[in-house]
Amino acid sequence: MFVPKLVSTLRGYDRAQFTDDAVAGVIVGIIALPLAIAFAIASGVTPDRGLWTAIVGGFLISALGGSRVQIGGPTGAFVVIVYGIIQKFGIDGLTVATFMAGVILVCMGIAKFGSVIKFIPTPVITGFTSGIAVIIFSGEVKDFLGLKMGTVPAPFLAKLQAYAMHSGGATPEAVAVGVAALTIILAWPKVSHRIPGPFVALIVTTVAAQVLHLPVETIGSRFGAIAAIVPHPVMPHLSVEQMMSLVGPAFTIAFLAAVESLLSAVVADGMIGGRHRSNMELVAQGVANIVSPLFGGIPATGAIARTATNVKNGGRTPVAGMVHALTLLVITLFAGRWAAYIPMATLGAILVVVAYHMSEWRSFRDELRAPKSDVAVLLATFLLTVLVDLTVAIEVGMALAAALFIRRMATVSNVALVTQELEDDLREEPEYFNRNVVPPGVEVYEITGPFFFGAAAAFKDTLTRIAKKPRILIIRMRHVSALDSSGLRALSDVVHRTKGDGTLVFLAEVHMQPLVALTGSATLDEIGTDHMFGDVSLALAAARDVIDRDDAAKTVRHAEHGSEKISGSETG
Repeated sequence: MFVPKLVSTLRGYDRAQFTDDAVAGVIVGIIALPLAIAFAIASGVTPDRGLWTAIVGGFLISALGGSRVQIGGPTGAFVVIVYGIIQKFGIDGLTVATFMAGVILVCMGIAKFGSVIKFIPTPVITGFTSGIAVIIFSGEVKDFLGLKMGTVPAPFLAKLQAYAMHSGGATPEAVAVGVAALTIILAWPKVSHRIPGPFVALIVTTVAAQVLHLPVETIGSRFGAIAAIVPHPVMPHLSVEQMMSLVGPAFTIAFLAAVESLLSAVVADGMIGGRHRSNMELVAQGVANIVSPLFGGIPATGAIARTATNVKNGGRTPVAGMVHALTLLVITLFAGRWAAYIPMATLGAILVVVAYHMSEWRSFRDELRAPKSDVAVLLATFLLTVLVDLTVAIEVGMALAAALFIRRMATVSNVALVTQELEDDLREEPEYFNRNVVPPGVEVYEITGPFFFGAAAAFKDTLTRIAKKPRILIIRMRHVSALDSSGLRALSDVVHRTKGDGTLVFLAEVHMQPLVALTGSATLDEIGTDHMFGDVSLALAAARDVIDRDDAAKTVRHAEHGSEKISGSETG
């Protein structure tokens, strides 16, 4: 479970597979170059931070991960949260939050939370993913159009208002570069699938802008040249109070990294017919996010598009991901200075395409046809992501989804009187023909569905409304798959109250999990193990014996009482 896939795949590794992995790694490294730069700039940091995230984080994710073909690095999912952290806590705050998120991810992997992540509702994932896509798109309007304006406001509505105020300040040359880059990206797959479209668009538009001396903003004019040196690892010092305030953002980073990496791994499994190790993948993501910020990196996770490209180009082992990171290292050290000439409009066009694919608008449209509760979760998560904050959106989305799920399960669970139905069913069986199978004074109730805190109140209310107190109450639990402490408490209250009314409680057909929950509890002591039955027929037979014994005892007492009266009258 905690063995990296690299160790497993190197058994029997040959030269042919290395060649395929190396080719795929180089191609993915070329694709990752413009994306790493673009995601860094969109997140509010310098381009080199995106490159070192892809280099350091990408290498560790592949070397230590639980997927054969996962490609790691900065992704669009982090743009919103990283930008927000920098605005509030600065770059040192981002470094510490990313480091803390890495520790959280390692703990999640060790605690085997890999499978738990899969239970995140689809409306929550679709909602915040589509919301992030809208924010990324809105953030690239300035660069794509070359608007002459200051810093773009972070809030979405304020951003739209600022664009409206400066709508007349677009730069025609920047628009031309952006449209050209966008056209190349969209049309290039018809020419070649081997060479990535974003890379071709970057080369063509950069060369054109320099040859034609177009007055467009470039990476160099905004950020300066990219240093061709390996940064020294540095850990910033923050106070305990500042670190405590970063706990929320750190959990958000960890959540996003876990979800996106495992989704990417699942997609990759479907493409290669493999099976990833989810807990090892979380540990690798954690280590990458611990080490990457020490070199100035931003949060890293598995990238679905780059992973798919790796698979399509022949990558089948983690070696491809490691080659991808080394390719980026070589480019950064020996050709990084040329990145200063890349037009910002080109990066804007690349991110517009990323935002389009990330929006998953078809999935969003399909989710709108889902049940109303799912639609409510989807829209709440989406709107909160766009208008408020990603952390709030995830918290509210998960809480709303959980509350609606509990409500739905509570409606599935019910308690009903089944005495007559049971009697009718049993009379159809030959061994019970023409017999009064349910004795007078016995009532049978059946619980259907999980007996948890959402259904406990309904159970107590139903049994409280029994008008005539039976001598024996049989509770049939054949359809109860789960019993929690609230259900156990409700059952205990009913047993205690009915015992005060002179009613015995029998339990019939109890499944394993409820039986384990009952074992050792005070409720089982009150009911008594002799009043637990594996079949309702046995419970009815025991009830009949109890009633017969009670009736016989009453007859004897009446006879004795009558004899005493006769004896007393004769004496008198």
